[in-house]
Amino acid sequence: MKIKDIRDLGIDELKKKNSELVEEHLRLRIRHASEKIESTAMLGNLRKDIARIKTVLKEKEAASKNG
Repeated sequence: MKIKDIRDLGIDELKKKNSELVEEHLRLRIRHASEKIESTAMLGNLRKDIARIKTVLKEKEAASKNG
């Protein structure tokens, strides 16, 4: 996911997307532990997307609190 796309989302959408990605990451980690997955790079990409979303979410929440 690109940072521009993430910045265009609202706070509620970011929270929803974050929870979806966290669940997907958990499922992928479980699959990776129990069987082989096609690409382990997907794990890293999901972690980075989650971090990007959390960063933008913190920025937007701080901006809304400051006025």
